[in-house]
Amino acid sequence: MSALKRFFKDTIIYGIAAVLPRAINILLVKLHTSKLTAEKYAVNTDYYVYAAYFNALLTYGMETAFFRFFSKEKEKGKVVSTSFLSLATTTFLFLVGMLIFSENISNFFGFKNPLFFKLLIWTTVLDTMVVIPYAYLRVTNRPIRFTLYKVLNILIFAFFNVFFLWFVPYAIQQNISLPESIVLSYQNNPKVIFIFIAGTIASASTFILLLPTFFKFKIQFDFDLLKKMLRYSTPILIAGLAYVTNENLDKLLLGDMVGEQQMGVYAACYKLGVFMTLFIMAFRLGAEPFFFNHSEEKNATTTYATILNWFVIAGAFFMIFIVAFLDVFASILLGSDEYFEALIIVPIILLANLLLGIYHNLAIWYKLTDKTRFGMYFSIIGALITIVFNVVMIPKIGFMASAWATLLAYGIMMLLSYFIGKKYYPVPYNISKTLSYLISAIVISFISFYYFRENYLVSVGLILIFGVIIYFNEKHELKAILKRK
Repeated sequence: MSALKRFFKDTIIYGIAAVLPRAINILLVKLHTSKLTAEKYAVNTDYYVYAAYFNALLTYGMETAFFRFFSKEKEKGKVVSTSFLSLATTTFLFLVGMLIFSENISNFFGFKNPLFFKLLIWTTVLDTMVVIPYAYLRVTNRPIRFTLYKVLNILIFAFFNVFFLWFVPYAIQQNISLPESIVLSYQNNPKVIFIFIAGTIASASTFILLLPTFFKFKIQFDFDLLKKMLRYSTPILIAGLAYVTNENLDKLLLGDMVGEQQMGVYAACYKLGVFMTLFIMAFRLGAEPFFFNHSEEKNATTTYATILNWFVIAGAFFMIFIVAFLDVFASILLGSDEYFEALIIVPIILLANLLLGIYHNLAIWYKLTDKTRFGMYFSIIGALITIVFNVVMIPKIGFMASAWATLLAYGIMMLLSYFIGKKYYPVPYNISKTLSYLISAIVISFISFYYFRENYLVSVGLILIFGVIIYFNEKHELKAILKRK
């Protein structure tokens, strides 16, 4: 099997691991927005924003460092064991410290219920403990097992969401017998806490499923290796925190500056932009190990250029399709009309996420050349743009400021990575093609959203026009692919 075919095969399998959990999460938005007011949905958003920050902090770039050193070190067992023991030690110290000072820290972060914070800590700790086992499955080409565990995790999470938020109230209303403890718990707690409980149960289940993998790791701690990995991963940690800021700080700022209702509707509609995120995540799960494992091949840069071209084609198509049928998706996925006022942000967020996906493609240059500090610089610049633009513009244009800030931050990060990367690791990207696809997708999406919204006959026609553009630009490559089959 050729390297490129192997890449696409793994991407499809990993895509299931990425897309299915996120797709189920999107479906859960319907349940959450039908059971929670926008203000309460904002509490749910706050919780997962802090979870994202804690996850970035606790993993401190070690996953990417693991991929890099596993591919270059001869004693691969030491890489696995050292990275796992490092994460396990720091995670244990974090857990102890957070539980000892939980009340004070909970108040500092503004959690009205201390139990929210304890659930957050346990969930992030359990998720961190499975980072290296998951990475080990990916780097040793076991995508099916990886996917199985990921899917089981989201199914458990979804089950308990449906159980607590739908079945329990239904059973109480219909006088269906339930254990008294469950009934009292439901009646005496805010509904949002059951989303957090479901997350903790799902994370604990995954941890138990991956326990056998832990015992495969030999205890071979190499402090010198750890120092090299930390030098590599520290810029990634800072970049990760900056990325979380780009993705999530807008929601915290909206809640503080214009109120939780506006933040709640923005956060719910922002999730409709996750369709693009699904595609990017599936791509990255297959791409990151592929890029490292094939970096020494003669035609590596040509392969990377080809992959970016098809990534942009697929991403642009997804954007046009989602914008064309946005109101259909909204009616399916949002549980209350209260949330519809923020739908105007979705095309902007989709484009922002597409630019972010291009940035991740371009970012391979600083990972392969061990210049990860540039990823840190780009992410910090993006975070500064996010902070400044939101603080200045939210009072003037509300949640639209957060959408435009996201687009501006990712667009500038993408441009910086491209122009600086040309100096250190030249890749023969076909920029004229990439720009033509992006501009075509933007124009078609704009026309569809502002002039033919809910006119699905015209929308389908616009999608077909984009398909024709792709065909005429790529017909030779498509014919070559079909012949290879």
